[in-house]
Amino acid sequence: MPNYHGGMGTARERWQAAYEAAPRRPVPFETLSGIALEPVYGPSDGEHPGLWPYTRGPYASMYRTRLWTMRQFAGFGTAEDTNARFKDLLRAGGNGLSTAFDMPTLLGRDSDDPLARGEVGRAGVAVDTLADMETLFDGIDLGQVSTSMTINSAAAPVMAMYVGVADRTGVDRRRLSGTIQNDILKEYQAQKEYVFPPRPSVRLVTDLIRFASAELPRWHPVSVSGYHIREAGSTAAQELAFTLANGFAYVEAAVAAGLAVDRFAPRLSFFFNAHIDFFEEIAKYRAARRIWARWLRDRYGATAERSLQLRFHAQTAGVSLTAQQPEVNLARVALEALAAVLGGTQSLHTDSYDEALALPTERAARLALRTQQVVAEETGVAHVADPLGGSYLVESLTDELERQAEEVFALLLEAGNGSLLEGVLARIDDGWFCDEIADAAYRFQRKLAAGEWVLVGVNGHTDGDDGTGVPTLSVDPAVEARQLAKLATVKHARDDDAVRTALARLRAEAADPTVNLLPALIEAAAAHVTVGESMRALEEVWGTWTERAVA
Repeated sequence: MPNYHGGMGTARERWQAAYEAAPRRPVPFETLSGIALEPVYGPSDGEHPGLWPYTRGPYASMYRTRLWTMRQFAGFGTAEDTNARFKDLLRAGGNGLSTAFDMPTLLGRDSDDPLARGEVGRAGVAVDTLADMETLFDGIDLGQVSTSMTINSAAAPVMAMYVGVADRTGVDRRRLSGTIQNDILKEYQAQKEYVFPPRPSVRLVTDLIRFASAELPRWHPVSVSGYHIREAGSTAAQELAFTLANGFAYVEAAVAAGLAVDRFAPRLSFFFNAHIDFFEEIAKYRAARRIWARWLRDRYGATAERSLQLRFHAQTAGVSLTAQQPEVNLARVALEALAAVLGGTQSLHTDSYDEALALPTERAARLALRTQQVVAEETGVAHVADPLGGSYLVESLTDELERQAEEVFALLLEAGNGSLLEGVLARIDDGWFCDEIADAAYRFQRKLAAGEWVLVGVNGHTDGDDGTGVPTLSVDPAVEARQLAKLATVKHARDDDAVRTALARLRAEAADPTVNLLPALIEAAAAHVTVGESMRALEEVWGTWTERAVA
């Protein structure tokens, strides 16, 4: 095995050298009683954080150097509304932004599309043009803040607008830091926000990977997302296996597009669910790191240490929240956040307690952020890397989840004649992923119905309020009218010839699979071509995809 850690010596000596080289936060690493805590515990010849196979964490010093990014998801109404929420979260101590887009934007539809009626600004922020993106980040230095954008089918045109804002405000593209989800495969498996057929959709993903590799060195062009797979009803093992399989598929697609694996793999990131089964979740994250390291090295030939280090964002499980007794969700979220931190997350979003009822209120969103801050500042769990490493239970669960994931990979390799990418595409086409997730969701629902799993406030301990007295966020119906008026103003003022030229270029280059579409999309964004117009131009070339009905 190549030495990815620098130098010779025992595992402990290599870890010690890496740990000593890292800066430390200026806090006392001790218990409340003053007992000094070591940065890691375990046998000197055992696994260590920051060393192969990274089961115990991607970095030698973990949170002693830097806490995870507290990235709170926000988005509603117009760009002005969300910009105000962003600034409130930053003032409250958040250090990363995470953007939720409304359903029309997610599906590549403009606010004036007849299919968008009644949905504009409802479940996220409406973004139609570069003007909206400029407003969304007005007064926020894109060179200083880390931004995440949760969007998939329309990820490329939205990313083009973000780059356009940087260009207009004088921020060097090399300073842009953050993540765009851009994980289209899980849309066919779970979330269903797809537009084009799978193959051209994967081409868009790889175009963004290629563009980021060349021009956005601090940007993560894909966040391979198990979160939505889990929210759709999968088990932890399915979330782990399907997510990593999708990640391997993107690696194969990028390599086929001409990129060396070590050129792009260090900028791939993952997004996992932090569910309520505490120890299983911790084991899931540990297994994910180990599997990714082994497959990237042994199957795809990666040699750079950063390629092998799986890094992930976690979000507490929205599906675990209840409308009944909603304040109890504060306890659920705290435990789920703790599991994510004990599992070594690099970034975390904590859900608001009222999200089973509506979009979160400002007060609820601030409480969610405070939950992370309590975990970080008061519990002491950030002082030691992988505190549960060596636990008989956690180690056994880690091994078992890895075993189950490998079974799935074997099935997909068989379906793809040795290719994970082809296997994933084949199983999307025949509905296998959807069947597996649906069966898992059904089995869990039967457990609830039988009382074999107690959900507090729902099928047990139901003597409490039903949530009717909880104040919720209401999106003013006037939001849609304001957004339509703004979009009409932009369309009236723009250069129609420039729009036609940009769209003609986009259609022509979409027909040539060797051309990277990001430059054409950036040109279109600068001409104030809308998200919907860019998506319709691509649709004219690629068509749309309809899921096969499975009996």
